Amino acid sequence: MSQALLTDWVATLIDGLVRGGAADLVISPGSRSTPLALAAARHPQARIWMHYDERSAGFFALGMARARRAPVVLLCTSGTAAANYWPAVAEAHLARVPLILLTADRPHELRDNGAPQTIDQVAMYAGNTRWASDLPEPTEGLLPYVQSLVARAIAAARGAPAGPVHLNCPLREPLLPDRSCLESLFADPSPLPQVQVAPRRADAQQIADLAALLQTAERGLIVCGPQDDPALAPAAAQLAERLGWPLLADPISQVRCGSHVHELVIGGYDAFLRDERFAARYRPDLVLRLGAMPTAKPLLQFLTRSPQPRQIVVDGGAGWREPTSLAVQHLFADEIDLCLRLAAALPASQPDPWSAAWVEAERLTQTVIAEHLRGQEQISEPGIFAQLARILPANATLFAANSMPIRDLDTFFPPSETPLRLLGNRGANGIDGLTSTALGLAAGGYGPVVFVTGDLSFFHDSNGLLAAKLHALSATIVLINNDGGGIFSFLPQASESDQFETLFGTPHGLQFEPLAACYGANYTRAENWATFRHGVLRGVDGAGLHIVEVRTERTRNVHDHRAIWPLVVERLERAGLR
Repeated sequence: MSQALLTDWVATLIDGLVRGGAADLVISPGSRSTPLALAAARHPQARIWMHYDERSAGFFALGMARARRAPVVLLCTSGTAAANYWPAVAEAHLARVPLILLTADRPHELRDNGAPQTIDQVAMYAGNTRWASDLPEPTEGLLPYVQSLVARAIAAARGAPAGPVHLNCPLREPLLPDRSCLESLFADPSPLPQVQVAPRRADAQQIADLAALLQTAERGLIVCGPQDDPALAPAAAQLAERLGWPLLADPISQVRCGSHVHELVIGGYDAFLRDERFAARYRPDLVLRLGAMPTAKPLLQFLTRSPQPRQIVVDGGAGWREPTSLAVQHLFADEIDLCLRLAAALPASQPDPWSAAWVEAERLTQTVIAEHLRGQEQISEPGIFAQLARILPANATLFAANSMPIRDLDTFFPPSETPLRLLGNRGANGIDGLTSTALGLAAGGYGPVVFVTGDLSFFHDSNGLLAAKLHALSATIVLINNDGGGIFSFLPQASESDQFETLFGTPHGLQFEPLAACYGANYTRAENWATFRHGVLRGVDGAGLHIVEVRTERTRNVHDHRAIWPLVVERLERAGLR
């Protein structure tokens, strides 16, 4: 293969990505990927983010893609390097985050015959990509094909639903492109193919039929689950106000916080739907669901134990996100457009006892939780998100790890008119790559980033901290250290007293202050609420990586949570709501 052909090939690939809107490239070092990496590094508009660990790199790119709301490119060498992207690909697939994976590969004649650093990469992410292509080796006359392929890849990654795209790139030696030719090609680029993706819109008859159906309901609910588009929040809130229906807002639906919030936006359902008498008394007859299935188990149980309501799932990505199997109608249409057009087609609602009961349950629940947590002198896990709700500045991003943090965010972070972006990796719900995702969000540049994580999740992705040092990123990590897997203390496994600590509690005894020092992070040990607030605000207002460690005890944490539910039930009883 000639150097000129290699140079034209990789320049066409990289230039098409960068000018097509995927200008951020997260690169891990390697040999086979040399021509692609050099082309990226020499492109004048490309933004290069080096990351030495491919697994962490995948989640870093995922976080950045969320922050930028645009595709981010992952670039690695051949072999197991590409396999390390797999967890992030799964999350991006399920959470609908646009990624483009460029995996360098051995040429076809070196596959499946024992050549070193060669594995089957062609179908590596099968079933988890929006599109995939195994490119030919650089070939004369195929540059227009490469341009078209890149345009198709970007369109597929950005489509509805968005998600990962895999381009496998076999390359023969020699692997060094011509530097001067690269620079001249980038200085005088050729026109790019244009691929436009339009949203799916419900037609006028579908809007009219759905509006008529919604008006027949006497006990309606809107449920908004995890999704990333901030434009859905005001549209969904407007529809709820027009209908007079309660809007149950998952914390990472982007509906929980913002200027659109009004009294019908409900965030305390995780607490009051635990009360079986309330849940039985206030069963809906129609549920309109937007976004993915919500996080809260009490809400899922409420929906599954009430099979008689008509459940309608609206999904602009034409995906299937309905694990209850109880929905009687799936409408594949852009959610924002549908909410706005429905609100315009509906008459103004009048106050009614059904909605008033939900609004009052929300008010009482938030009051009980706030009073109880304010009365605590000792720092507690439930109190962490309540504190953050009071001190985070407008336009901050709060990212919650899986297991207990995302659940505590749901329960203890009330609706607020302060514009905040609340996020979590709720596609595959894993604990891997969470620190890297948070740092990718910080690299994306959307306000100050605060990441709340447990100790096992933090340990699992501790090498992801290197990105903060490499790229001078600013972020605040709230590390909840209860020396093990805190969520298992709430599950039936806790009854297995003889094996619980070994198999589920998994204490590690690690000290995280030396780890913070290793990566040049500022470290605070929060002994009380005053030092907690000081540490978080110092991180939010300052530069660099800040780690605020909160040490708790798992058994006490179970008590701290379970002490709240009877207080909520008592207040509902006194108000006649159960």
